[in-house]
Amino acid sequence: MTKKVCVVVGVGPGTGAALGRRFAGEGYAVALLARTTETTEPLAKSLAGARAYTCDVSDAASVAAAFEAIDREMGPVDTLVYNAGTGTWGTVEDLVPAALESAFRVNTLGLLLASQKVIPQMKTRGGGNIVVIGATASRRGAARTAGFAPAKAAQKSLAESMARHLWPQNIHVSLIIVDGVVDLPGSRARMKDKPDDFFISPDAVAATAFHLATQHPSAWSFEVEARPFKETW
Repeated sequence: MTKKVCVVVGVGPGTGAALGRRFAGEGYAVALLARTTETTEPLAKSLAGARAYTCDVSDAASVAAAFEAIDREMGPVDTLVYNAGTGTWGTVEDLVPAALESAFRVNTLGLLLASQKVIPQMKTRGGGNIVVIGATASRRGAARTAGFAPAKAAQKSLAESMARHLWPQNIHVSLIIVDGVVDLPGSRARMKDKPDDFFISPDAVAATAFHLATQHPSAWSFEVEARPFKETW
């Protein structure tokens, strides 16, 4: 029996790697996409049926090449998990315009480009899943998020537009709003005084993503929040 294919876009050592491990553990063949293979190559070797691909989501030609290779080497995509994201902390006075443009290209344009590569084959096959990893910044423009919040807000709006268009075609588009600090070595180093329960577990976010990708169509979710139980909100 041929494995279903899951593409994880934006694979680093945290949430992206956890997503890859979760879907591979559930029997999927997983394509791991990142700008470099520093993380993805070793991860792919540790997961049955996984492959690593280089992809710059801000560049249409790079996205096209990666998805053409996935289709050729792994087959049609059942689930796309879009985890690529970037941003710059600073106020409107601090922000370099190019930084905002870069954030839009990675968070929003990249989602569009990747989605457009998988939607036709999902429609042909009668369904599929697109899970977007978002952020609370998409809901509010805090003073120092001028180089991040606008791009995540655009990503959220694009995801909602996609959901309204694609759900009737049996393509489940969903969004995880991550509200908190993801547990990474860098996060721990910067916040040495914080207890374990302050951080968001990458594996827990991956579990939520897998749940969304396997929900019964009679009770689909669009927007799901992921935050530590002690987080103030």
